[in-house]
Amino acid sequence: MSKELSVPLNPTAVASPAIRLRNAGIVLAGSALAAVCAHIALPLYFTPVPLTLAPFAVLLLGLLLSPRLAAATLLAYLAEGALGLPVFAPSPIFAGGLAHLLGPTGGYLLAYPFAAMLISYLWRRTQRGFAAALLSTAAGNLVLLACGALWLAVLTHASVSSALTLAVLPFLPGDALKIAAAAALAAGFHRLRRNKA
Repeated sequence: MSKELSVPLNPTAVASPAIRLRNAGIVLAGSALAAVCAHIALPLYFTPVPLTLAPFAVLLLGLLLSPRLAAATLLAYLAEGALGLPVFAPSPIFAGGLAHLLGPTGGYLLAYPFAAMLISYLWRRTQRGFAAALLSTAAGNLVLLACGALWLAVLTHASVSSALTLAVLPFLPGDALKIAAAAALAAGFHRLRRNKA
């Protein structure tokens, strides 16, 4: 039988369930990565926002996945947390669930899907090198910090300077490391795939 005849007449009819299954697996794996990273947390005595690796997961997933898949993965993560699964960073105030999403870190959490989608969109418009990954993740991280600070300011009726002190400034050094690490991993992975192709 020739190679052409062995190919199904409608490849999407056969591939569609497989692609859906693959995407579901990616979403579950990505949300699990975000949950594991969220549990690597360090509470800070001067702010209700803990230092966690969850933003690193958001940055990395944004670089590795398509915009729609990145957003879907982080939406699934938020849905898991809202349903009470222990996926959010441990908190002395909230045990989890929907209350956690409405607490001091809610702005960061709700920004996850948008930040990941933005990172993915920006990086896919470039040659996908390290510098482009840095810029894309920096833009996404800026969204996370801005939404986190704005949410905390509204929630606590804090001034702009107070919100910056509590929700942005303490996290800048760690975020710089997360941005660099995510960019290096994604750029290396993309280079490896390109060389194998």
